Amino acid sequence: MKEDVRNQISPLMERLLYEVKKVVVGQDHFLERVLIAILAQGHLLVEGVPGLAKTLTVKTLARTIRGTFRRIQFTPDLVPSDLVGTRIYNQRSGDFTTALGPVFANLLLADEINRAPAKVQSALLEVMQEYQVTIAGETHKVPAPFLVMATQNPIETEGTYPLPEAQVDRFMMKVLVGYPSEEEEFVIVDRITSAAQASVAEVATTEQLRALQLECRSGYVEPSLMQYAVRLASATRNPERYGLPELKRYLSFGASPRASIYLIEGARALAFLRGRTYALPEDVTDLVLDVFRHRLVLTYEALAESMNADDLMRKILQHMPAPDKPLDTHVEVAAEV
Repeated sequence: MKEDVRNQISPLMERLLYEVKKVVVGQDHFLERVLIAILAQGHLLVEGVPGLAKTLTVKTLARTIRGTFRRIQFTPDLVPSDLVGTRIYNQRSGDFTTALGPVFANLLLADEINRAPAKVQSALLEVMQEYQVTIAGETHKVPAPFLVMATQNPIETEGTYPLPEAQVDRFMMKVLVGYPSEEEEFVIVDRITSAAQASVAEVATTEQLRALQLECRSGYVEPSLMQYAVRLASATRNPERYGLPELKRYLSFGASPRASIYLIEGARALAFLRGRTYALPEDVTDLVLDVFRHRLVLTYEALAESMNADDLMRKILQHMPAPDKPLDTHVEVAAEV
Protein backbone atom coordinates (compact mmCIF):
# COMPACT_ATOMS: atom_id res chain seq x y z
CA MET A 1 0.00 0.00 0.00
CA LYS A 2 1.05 3.58 -0.40
CA GLU A 3 2.94 5.18 2.46
CA ASP A 4 0.73 8.29 2.36
CA VAL A 5 -2.27 6.22 3.51
CA ARG A 6 -0.76 6.00 6.98
CA ASN A 7 0.05 9.71 6.90
CA GLN A 8 -3.53 10.54 5.92
CA ILE A 9 -5.70 8.35 8.12
CA SER A 10 -4.00 8.54 11.49
CA PRO A 11 -3.68 12.37 11.71
CA LEU A 12 -7.27 12.89 10.55
CA MET A 13 -8.61 10.49 13.17
CA GLU A 14 -6.43 12.19 15.79
CA ARG A 15 -7.99 15.54 14.88
CA LEU A 16 -11.47 14.00 15.07
CA LEU A 17 -10.69 12.61 18.51
CA TYR A 18 -9.25 15.95 19.64
CA GLU A 19 -12.41 17.80 18.67
CA VAL A 20 -14.73 15.23 20.25
CA LYS A 21 -12.75 15.22 23.49
CA LYS A 22 -13.25 18.99 23.76
CA VAL A 23 -16.80 18.06 24.73
CA VAL A 24 -16.68 14.42 25.87
CA VAL A 25 -14.57 13.65 28.94
CA GLY A 26 -13.00 10.20 29.31
CA GLN A 27 -14.69 7.24 27.57
CA ASP A 28 -11.51 6.57 25.57
CA HIS A 29 -12.44 2.92 24.98
CA PHE A 30 -15.90 3.87 23.74
CA LEU A 31 -14.59 6.64 21.46
CA GLU A 32 -12.02 4.32 19.93
CA ARG A 33 -14.70 1.72 19.19
CA VAL A 34 -16.90 4.34 17.52
CA LEU A 35 -14.03 5.32 15.21
CA ILE A 36 -13.28 1.66 14.47
CA ALA A 37 -16.93 1.10 13.54
CA ILE A 38 -16.87 4.12 11.22
CA LEU A 39 -13.70 3.00 9.42
CA ALA A 40 -14.82 -0.64 9.21
CA GLN A 41 -18.38 0.31 8.16
CA GLY A 42 -19.94 -1.56 11.06
CA HIS A 43 -22.62 -0.73 13.62
CA LEU A 44 -22.44 -0.53 17.40
CA LEU A 45 -24.65 -1.88 20.16
CA VAL A 46 -23.93 0.10 23.32
CA GLU A 47 -24.98 -0.88 26.81
CA GLY A 48 -24.78 1.61 29.64
CA VAL A 49 -26.86 3.48 32.16
CA PRO A 50 -28.31 6.88 31.20
CA GLY A 51 -26.15 9.99 31.40
CA LEU A 52 -22.85 8.58 30.12
CA ALA A 53 -22.54 10.85 27.04
CA LYS A 54 -23.57 8.25 24.45
CA THR A 55 -25.80 10.70 22.58
CA LEU A 56 -23.34 13.56 23.03
CA THR A 57 -20.50 11.51 21.57
CA VAL A 58 -22.29 10.64 18.34
CA LYS A 59 -23.76 14.13 17.95
CA THR A 60 -20.36 15.76 18.42
CA LEU A 61 -18.72 13.34 16.00
CA ALA A 62 -21.32 14.17 13.35
CA ARG A 63 -20.43 17.86 13.69
CA THR A 64 -16.72 17.18 13.19
CA ILE A 65 -17.32 15.34 9.90
CA ARG A 66 -20.01 17.74 8.65
CA GLY A 67 -22.44 14.86 8.67
CA THR A 68 -26.11 14.63 9.58
CA PHE A 69 -27.16 13.28 12.95
CA ARG A 70 -30.54 11.88 13.96
CA ARG A 71 -31.73 10.43 17.24
CA ILE A 72 -34.73 8.12 17.55
CA GLN A 73 -36.19 7.38 20.97
CA PHE A 74 -37.60 3.87 20.68
CA THR A 75 -40.95 3.40 22.40
CA PRO A 76 -43.54 0.59 22.38
CA ASP A 77 -45.92 2.58 20.12
CA LEU A 78 -43.32 3.16 17.38
CA VAL A 79 -44.12 1.80 13.90
CA PRO A 80 -41.69 1.06 11.03
CA SER A 81 -42.80 4.12 9.01
CA ASP A 82 -41.65 6.33 11.89
CA LEU A 83 -38.14 5.18 11.05
CA VAL A 84 -37.90 4.66 7.31
CA GLY A 85 -40.57 7.08 6.06
CA THR A 86 -43.89 6.81 4.28
CA ARG A 87 -46.00 8.03 1.35
CA ILE A 88 -48.12 11.14 1.93
CA TYR A 89 -51.13 12.09 -0.17
CA ASN A 90 -51.29 15.71 -1.36
CA GLN A 91 -54.94 16.76 -1.71
CA ARG A 92 -54.15 19.77 -3.88
CA SER A 93 -52.12 17.97 -6.53
CA GLY A 94 -53.70 14.54 -6.08
CA ASP A 95 -50.25 12.96 -5.99
CA PHE A 96 -48.34 10.98 -3.41
CA THR A 97 -45.01 12.27 -2.14
CA THR A 98 -42.40 10.34 -0.21
CA ALA A 99 -41.41 11.62 3.22
CA LEU A 100 -38.11 10.01 4.21
CA GLY A 101 -37.66 9.00 7.82
CA PRO A 102 -34.88 9.79 10.30
CA VAL A 103 -32.77 6.78 9.24
CA PHE A 104 -31.53 8.92 6.36
CA ALA A 105 -28.56 10.34 8.23
CA ASN A 106 -24.84 9.70 8.47
CA LEU A 107 -24.91 8.95 12.19
CA LEU A 108 -28.08 7.50 13.68
CA LEU A 109 -28.62 6.96 17.38
CA ALA A 110 -31.31 4.38 18.17
CA ASP A 111 -31.94 5.05 21.84
CA GLU A 112 -33.16 2.06 23.88
CA ILE A 113 -33.73 -0.12 20.83
CA ASN A 114 -35.17 -2.92 22.99
CA ARG A 115 -38.21 -0.78 23.90
CA ALA A 116 -39.71 -1.07 20.40
CA PRO A 117 -41.56 -4.12 19.07
CA ALA A 118 -39.97 -6.62 16.70
CA LYS A 119 -41.35 -5.02 13.50
CA VAL A 120 -39.59 -1.74 14.25
CA GLN A 121 -36.35 -3.46 15.25
CA SER A 122 -36.34 -5.50 12.05
CA ALA A 123 -36.99 -2.39 9.94
CA LEU A 124 -33.92 -0.69 11.40
CA LEU A 125 -31.74 -3.78 11.13
CA GLU A 126 -32.75 -4.20 7.48
CA VAL A 127 -31.47 -0.70 6.77
CA MET A 128 -28.25 -1.55 8.60
CA GLN A 129 -27.72 -4.59 6.41
CA GLU A 130 -28.87 -3.28 3.02
CA TYR A 131 -28.06 0.45 3.37
CA GLN A 132 -31.32 1.24 1.61
CA VAL A 133 -35.07 1.53 2.17
CA THR A 134 -37.91 0.56 -0.13
CA ILE A 135 -41.06 2.69 0.15
CA ALA A 136 -44.00 1.93 -2.15
CA GLY A 137 -41.75 0.12 -4.61
CA GLU A 138 -39.12 2.89 -4.74
CA THR A 139 -35.63 2.24 -3.38
CA HIS A 140 -33.89 5.01 -1.48
CA LYS A 141 -30.25 4.63 -0.40
CA VAL A 142 -29.12 6.02 2.93
CA PRO A 143 -26.23 8.51 2.83
CA ALA A 144 -22.64 7.30 3.10
CA PRO A 145 -20.99 6.91 5.52
CA PHE A 146 -23.80 5.38 7.57
CA LEU A 147 -23.38 4.30 11.18
CA VAL A 148 -26.07 3.09 13.57
CA MET A 149 -25.38 3.17 17.28
CA ALA A 150 -28.13 1.41 19.22
CA THR A 151 -28.27 1.68 23.01
CA GLN A 152 -29.71 -0.61 25.65
CA ASN A 153 -30.38 0.28 29.27
CA PRO A 154 -29.16 -2.58 31.52
CA ILE A 155 -31.19 -1.38 34.52
CA GLU A 156 -34.84 -1.54 33.51
CA THR A 157 -36.28 -4.60 31.77
CA GLU A 158 -40.00 -3.88 32.17
CA GLY A 159 -41.74 -3.09 28.90
CA THR A 160 -38.80 -4.19 26.76
CA TYR A 161 -38.60 -6.47 23.73
CA PRO A 162 -35.27 -8.33 23.81
CA LEU A 163 -33.47 -8.34 20.48
CA PRO A 164 -33.50 -11.77 18.80
CA GLU A 165 -30.07 -13.35 18.49
CA ALA A 166 -30.16 -13.17 14.68
CA GLN A 167 -30.67 -9.41 14.86
CA VAL A 168 -28.08 -8.79 17.56
CA ASP A 169 -25.56 -10.67 15.42
CA ARG A 170 -25.69 -7.92 12.80
CA PHE A 171 -23.99 -5.47 15.11
CA MET A 172 -20.25 -5.39 14.65
CA MET A 173 -19.49 -4.82 18.34
CA LYS A 174 -21.22 -4.54 21.67
CA VAL A 175 -19.53 -1.93 23.83
CA LEU A 176 -20.05 -1.62 27.57
CA VAL A 177 -19.91 1.98 28.78
CA GLY A 178 -19.08 2.44 32.44
CA TYR A 179 -19.17 5.29 34.93
CA PRO A 180 -16.43 7.96 34.79
CA SER A 181 -13.78 8.20 37.49
CA GLU A 182 -14.03 10.89 40.16
CA GLU A 183 -11.46 13.02 38.35
CA GLU A 184 -13.29 12.71 35.06
CA GLU A 185 -16.64 13.46 36.65
CA PHE A 186 -15.18 16.61 38.23
CA VAL A 187 -14.07 17.79 34.78
CA ILE A 188 -17.53 16.96 33.37
CA VAL A 189 -19.30 19.01 36.04
CA ASP A 190 -16.84 21.88 35.62
CA ARG A 191 -17.32 21.98 31.85
CA ILE A 192 -21.09 21.72 31.89
CA THR A 193 -21.60 24.33 34.59
CA SER A 194 -19.09 26.85 33.21
CA ALA A 195 -20.29 29.86 31.24
CA ALA A 196 -17.98 29.19 28.27
CA GLN A 197 -18.88 26.14 26.20
CA ALA A 198 -16.32 24.44 23.98
CA SER A 199 -16.82 24.86 20.24
CA VAL A 200 -16.22 21.93 17.90
CA ALA A 201 -14.50 22.50 14.56
CA GLU A 202 -15.31 20.67 11.34
CA VAL A 203 -12.15 18.78 10.44
CA ALA A 204 -13.35 16.44 7.69
CA THR A 205 -16.06 15.92 5.13
CA THR A 206 -18.19 12.85 4.63
CA GLU A 207 -16.45 12.40 1.25
CA GLN A 208 -13.06 12.28 2.97
CA LEU A 209 -14.35 9.77 5.49
CA ARG A 210 -15.79 7.60 2.74
CA ALA A 211 -12.42 7.61 1.00
CA LEU A 212 -10.71 6.56 4.22
CA GLN A 213 -13.17 3.68 4.59
CA LEU A 214 -12.20 2.41 1.14
CA GLU A 215 -8.49 2.77 1.95
CA CYS A 216 -8.97 0.91 5.22
CA ARG A 217 -10.46 -2.09 3.44
CA SER A 218 -7.21 -2.49 1.50
CA GLY A 219 -5.15 -2.88 4.69
CA TYR A 220 -3.09 -6.06 4.93
CA VAL A 221 -4.03 -8.88 7.30
CA GLU A 222 -1.71 -11.85 7.53
CA PRO A 223 -3.45 -15.23 6.88
CA SER A 224 -2.33 -16.51 10.30
CA LEU A 225 -4.43 -13.76 11.95
CA MET A 226 -7.47 -14.72 9.88
CA GLN A 227 -6.94 -18.36 10.84
CA TYR A 228 -6.71 -17.30 14.50
CA ALA A 229 -10.01 -15.38 14.28
CA VAL A 230 -11.69 -18.42 12.72
CA ARG A 231 -10.30 -20.70 15.45
CA LEU A 232 -11.62 -18.38 18.17
CA ALA A 233 -15.09 -18.45 16.64
CA SER A 234 -14.93 -22.22 16.19
CA ALA A 235 -13.86 -22.69 19.82
CA THR A 236 -17.12 -21.11 20.97
CA ARG A 237 -19.09 -23.71 18.99
CA ASN A 238 -17.03 -26.82 19.77
CA PRO A 239 -14.80 -26.02 22.77
CA GLU A 240 -13.98 -29.68 23.34
CA ARG A 241 -12.12 -29.79 20.00
CA TYR A 242 -9.73 -27.15 21.32
CA GLY A 243 -9.04 -28.71 24.72
CA LEU A 244 -11.76 -26.81 26.59
CA PRO A 245 -14.46 -29.45 27.29
CA GLU A 246 -15.42 -27.73 30.58
CA LEU A 247 -16.87 -24.79 28.62
CA LYS A 248 -19.35 -26.94 26.70
CA ARG A 249 -21.91 -26.88 29.52
CA TYR A 250 -21.91 -23.07 29.54
CA LEU A 251 -22.61 -22.56 25.82
CA SER A 252 -25.90 -23.23 24.05
CA PHE A 253 -24.74 -21.67 20.77
CA GLY A 254 -21.42 -20.21 19.71
CA ALA A 255 -20.52 -17.25 17.53
CA SER A 256 -21.51 -17.09 13.87
CA PRO A 257 -19.05 -16.50 10.99
CA ARG A 258 -19.85 -12.79 11.33
CA ALA A 259 -17.70 -12.82 14.48
CA SER A 260 -14.52 -13.78 12.62
CA ILE A 261 -15.35 -11.42 9.75
CA TYR A 262 -15.94 -8.43 12.01
CA LEU A 263 -12.93 -9.28 14.16
CA ILE A 264 -10.64 -9.00 11.14
CA GLU A 265 -12.41 -5.91 9.79
CA GLY A 266 -12.15 -4.25 13.18
CA ALA A 267 -8.50 -5.23 13.66
CA ARG A 268 -7.65 -3.69 10.30
CA ALA A 269 -9.41 -0.44 11.26
CA LEU A 270 -7.69 -0.41 14.67
CA ALA A 271 -4.33 -0.86 12.96
CA PHE A 272 -5.03 2.19 10.79
CA LEU A 273 -5.95 4.22 13.88
CA ARG A 274 -2.63 3.20 15.38
CA GLY A 275 -0.76 4.42 12.31
CA ARG A 276 -0.18 1.12 10.52
CA THR A 277 -1.38 -0.21 7.18
CA TYR A 278 -1.26 -3.81 8.42
CA ALA A 279 -2.80 -5.61 11.39
CA LEU A 280 -0.85 -7.20 14.24
CA PRO A 281 -1.94 -9.85 16.77
CA GLU A 282 -2.64 -7.22 19.47
CA ASP A 283 -5.10 -5.49 17.14
CA VAL A 284 -7.09 -8.73 17.01
CA THR A 285 -6.93 -9.64 20.70
CA ASP A 286 -7.89 -6.10 21.79
CA LEU A 287 -11.26 -6.45 20.04
CA VAL A 288 -12.20 -10.04 20.89
CA LEU A 289 -14.48 -9.21 23.84
CA ASP A 290 -16.32 -6.41 22.04
CA VAL A 291 -16.93 -8.53 18.94
CA PHE A 292 -17.90 -11.79 20.67
CA ARG A 293 -19.79 -10.85 23.85
CA HIS A 294 -23.20 -10.43 22.20
CA ARG A 295 -22.91 -13.45 19.91
CA LEU A 296 -22.73 -16.20 22.53
CA VAL A 297 -25.90 -17.82 23.84
CA LEU A 298 -25.23 -19.06 27.36
CA THR A 299 -26.92 -21.94 29.15
CA TYR A 300 -28.92 -21.62 32.36
CA GLU A 301 -26.00 -23.29 34.11
CA ALA A 302 -23.71 -20.43 33.10
CA LEU A 303 -26.21 -17.87 34.37
CA ALA A 304 -26.63 -19.81 37.62
CA GLU A 305 -22.86 -19.71 38.16
CA SER A 306 -22.70 -15.98 37.24
CA MET A 307 -20.62 -16.70 34.13
CA ASN A 308 -20.91 -14.20 31.30
CA ALA A 309 -19.65 -14.16 27.72
CA ASP A 310 -16.58 -12.10 28.65
CA ASP A 311 -15.51 -14.71 31.22
CA LEU A 312 -15.79 -17.49 28.65
CA MET A 313 -13.88 -15.58 25.98
CA ARG A 314 -11.08 -14.79 28.44
CA LYS A 315 -10.73 -18.52 29.18
CA ILE A 316 -10.55 -19.23 25.44
CA LEU A 317 -7.97 -16.47 24.91
CA GLN A 318 -5.81 -17.85 27.73
CA HIS A 319 -5.93 -21.32 26.22
CA MET A 320 -5.44 -20.15 22.61
CA PRO A 321 -2.69 -17.51 22.48
CA ALA A 322 -2.40 -15.29 19.43
CA PRO A 323 0.17 -16.14 16.76
CA ASP A 324 3.63 -14.64 17.06
CA LYS A 325 4.09 -11.08 15.94
CA PRO A 326 5.58 -11.09 12.43
CA LEU A 327 8.57 -8.97 11.50
CA ASP A 328 7.56 -5.47 10.43
CA THR A 329 9.68 -5.71 7.30
CA HIS A 330 8.00 -8.98 6.29
CA VAL A 331 4.52 -7.56 6.75
CA GLU A 332 5.28 -4.29 4.95
CA VAL A 333 6.65 -6.20 1.95
CA ALA A 334 3.58 -8.48 1.90
CA ALA A 335 1.28 -5.45 2.13
CA GLU A 336 2.85 -3.95 -0.98
CA VAL A 337 2.07 -7.04 -3.07
